[in-house]
Amino acid sequence: MPVKGKHRRPKSQRLTRSMAVAGTGGAALALPLMGATGAHAATTTSAPEKAVQSLPVTEKAATEKVATAKTAGVKTYSVKAGDWLAKIADEQDVTGGWKKIYQDNREAIGGDPSLIHPGLKLTLGKKAATGGTDTGTSSKSSGITSSSSSSSSSSSAKSSSAAQSDDSTGTSTSTGDTLPVTGGTIGTGYHVAGSMWSSGYHTGVDFVVPTGTTVKAVAAGTVVSAAYDGAYGNEVVIRHADGEYSQYAHMSQLSVSAGQTVTEGQQIGLSGATGNVTGPHLHFEIRTTPYYGSDVDPVAYLRSHGVTVG
Repeated sequence: MPVKGKHRRPKSQRLTRSMAVAGTGGAALALPLMGATGAHAATTTSAPEKAVQSLPVTEKAATEKVATAKTAGVKTYSVKAGDWLAKIADEQDVTGGWKKIYQDNREAIGGDPSLIHPGLKLTLGKKAATGGTDTGTSSKSSGITSSSSSSSSSSSAKSSSAAQSDDSTGTSTSTGDTLPVTGGTIGTGYHVAGSMWSSGYHTGVDFVVPTGTTVKAVAAGTVVSAAYDGAYGNEVVIRHADGEYSQYAHMSQLSVSAGQTVTEGQQIGLSGATGNVTGPHLHFEIRTTPYYGSDVDPVAYLRSHGVTVG
């Protein structure tokens, strides 16, 4: 029996060690399972991180698309002699007409939409964006500011509408007559004799004004011609409702062109010294036809229409 007892103890110890080994083996086997579980968990966690990291790329692409859309259709137009905003809007098919052009180019044009000069660069179409894409509150704030600015520009354009023909109807709304320039005195009068004139006399009156003085249509009518005409330099001829024609010569700049409807007092150009002159002034005539030699007394004509001529 004692021998058996001694024999049994070692067996008991070996069994314990086997269990320990088994336990160790179990632990060793468990570790890969835990590792696999950990690896699986890491894979699950990393998927949303990659998705989150991809969001800025998507936003960047969207921003680029918006910027491209904003600049699409925008072009630069160089003003030519004889241009005016309504004509440019019609020829270039600008949505919103001349008021839209003036609103987008007010800084370049200035306070008077009828004062544009050859070579002036105008932005036509949807105005290019000047900043990034607005979101949330910034977008709302920007919208309010833009709306306010647009309203202000619209009011300014409306206050200057007398200087532009109605591009939607093409009709005149003003009646009456006015002087062709403000503050000018008459230099050479009508019918003054002289060999310097091919007819032997002065066919109009000369208003002495400095170069750059605004020249206005004396009455509503339709522009028959607006171009350079030899001794008369840059001239405009307008047909009025009573069948008479007014002529304005030696101008430094033309603001209208043939076929345009103008209102009484609308700017048609700037005075100057082009053509056959001895100094800056406005040569003004009233004619029964558009042509030279059909002149009548311009001062008498203006006075008969209620205009005071000094």
